[in-house]
Amino acid sequence: MTTTPAATGKAPVQDLKADGEKISTSEETVTENVEDVYQVGDELGRGAFSVVKKGTRKNTGEKVALKFIEKKFVKKKHIEQLRREIDIMKKVSHPNVLALKAIHENETHLTLVMELVDGGELFYKIVDRGSFTEKDARNVVKQVCRGVAYLHSMGVAHRDLKPENLLCDGDGDKMVIKIADFGLSKIFGAGETLETSCGTPDYVAPEVLTGSSYDNAVDMWSVGVITYILLCGFPPFYATSQNVLFEKILSADYDFPDPEWTHVSDAAKNFIRHLIVKDPENRHTAEKALEDPWLAGAEVKQQDLHSNFAEKMKQYNEARKNAQPGGN
Repeated sequence: MTTTPAATGKAPVQDLKADGEKISTSEETVTENVEDVYQVGDELGRGAFSVVKKGTRKNTGEKVALKFIEKKFVKKKHIEQLRREIDIMKKVSHPNVLALKAIHENETHLTLVMELVDGGELFYKIVDRGSFTEKDARNVVKQVCRGVAYLHSMGVAHRDLKPENLLCDGDGDKMVIKIADFGLSKIFGAGETLETSCGTPDYVAPEVLTGSSYDNAVDMWSVGVITYILLCGFPPFYATSQNVLFEKILSADYDFPDPEWTHVSDAAKNFIRHLIVKDPENRHTAEKALEDPWLAGAEVKQQDLHSNFAEKMKQYNEARKNAQPGGN
């Protein structure tokens, strides 16, 4: 593949940091010019060394997302991370996990062809809707738990579950959630523990912060934090300094303040209490979470969440955006 400046928005690449090293080890990687196969469209987003654009397969009209990774900016230490991400995405297939369709690579670029999710980030979609009910939240969390349960059954710990990595398609009861971004994910065996400190502070479990060994239970802590935010519009742990934030996380110091939580069901609160638990041994597994009365029960509140929910969520989205590099 010879990616043009029009496809990436950047000049042709010279002097590769990775010395032209092949990143993908998949036997399915092709060198065919990606622009010969896909019509490249508008930009959807960008990262430190990648840009994601809409694409349309020329011979079928299929809509996809094209993630162009410019190898000029890929440090050697990140090559294994990219390889792991590709290996995991090739291994998994589930309705609630973003699908990798094809891989193109040449001397200068690696391009991942992924399924296109039109709704974008879940939390922004919620703000656009303007209203959100406990039933809506339950529908989202149930799908996230199904996706996580599948990943864990395949021996994959995501390790970076957060709003940015939850994409959505459709709306209302038909909204489909997709877990994305496996850059920090890890394949592990039964009974195996992990030790690498990673993840985003707001959603990371206490055992990761302390540098202890941990397992896939860290994902369920993150699910608990995401659920909490979905029901009130702000996170369970907040502090003006990272040190104080970590202290609160390490002690699992959170509550359900009024008026935001006044009309949220006890079942929802109990569900969260089984996830945001300091001791991972006492934390719901994904399978157990799917059996919890809040997710498995028939009755759930359908009234809108508190009157300031959309505004709170909007403020939280802005805070997340500003906290990212280049967000201001």
